[in-house]
Amino acid sequence: MGTGTQLMEKVLFKIAKQWIAGNTIDDALVSAKNAYQLGRHAIINKLGEYHTSKKQISVAMEEYKKIIDSFRKWKIRGAISVKPTQIGLSISQKECYHNFEKIIQKACNAHVFVWLDMESAEHTDETIEIYSTFFSKYERLGIALQANLKRTEDDLNDLLQMGAKIRLVKGAYREKASTSFKSKEDVDKNYLKLMKMLFKKGNEFAIATHDEKMIRKAENLSKKYPKKFEFQMLKGIREELKPKLIKKKLVVSDYIPYGINWLPYSFRRIKERKRNILLLGSSLIQSQRV
Repeated sequence: MGTGTQLMEKVLFKIAKQWIAGNTIDDALVSAKNAYQLGRHAIINKLGEYHTSKKQISVAMEEYKKIIDSFRKWKIRGAISVKPTQIGLSISQKECYHNFEKIIQKACNAHVFVWLDMESAEHTDETIEIYSTFFSKYERLGIALQANLKRTEDDLNDLLQMGAKIRLVKGAYREKASTSFKSKEDVDKNYLKLMKMLFKKGNEFAIATHDEKMIRKAENLSKKYPKKFEFQMLKGIREELKPKLIKKKLVVSDYIPYGINWLPYSFRRIKERKRNILLLGSSLIQSQRV
């Protein structure tokens, strides 16, 4: 690894620390406890994706089970968020089903909510199939949908008909122009359209955004359509806004990633948020001066 790459990684890690709890489960639980003491809920996600080794998958499984057990011990009201490709989808759908069932059984016994993360568009159909199968058995289960995909309006309609619990995100994966909205304006327009659908037809959902304009629109919609919903934001981002929302009796959850696989995740976050790119630029300039 060259000096330039090491420097870039060092700078990136400085930035990433604002939204990543640390390397271990205990780091994540400390963040979750801090969130809980501030009146927020916590959603823990182990970083890592596209696992093809049984050992990697087994480690991810054991850690999610340990987190589920730890919530009660740590006196935290928490949820977990699982990526299908970290528990076997990169091997086969059957492998993922088999492993996800074990997590669901553990969560069911502990009354812990489970979110199924959405990954790149090539996995959307499989992820929705997995969700549909398990939601019929375990209702404390939600799925993320991405506003940058053109198909999402149809997916949302189908999922709402079965009473699904939805987390609406803008989407941070690079997708083909034929299947996704490319401009910020188009993604925002679709996000707002989908958010209105959730308030009109949804029962329980999450508005996962740091965009203050969208948050305000959600607040206004909630007055017209009182529903059970929450705002979800990354740990360490919009810290000035979260207490204001809680003061208005709105539910806020911190999404708390942890683990050593922070680099691909952080690149997506930086790509997603211009403010982080500016922050990265100023950090690089300062590091050159040192």
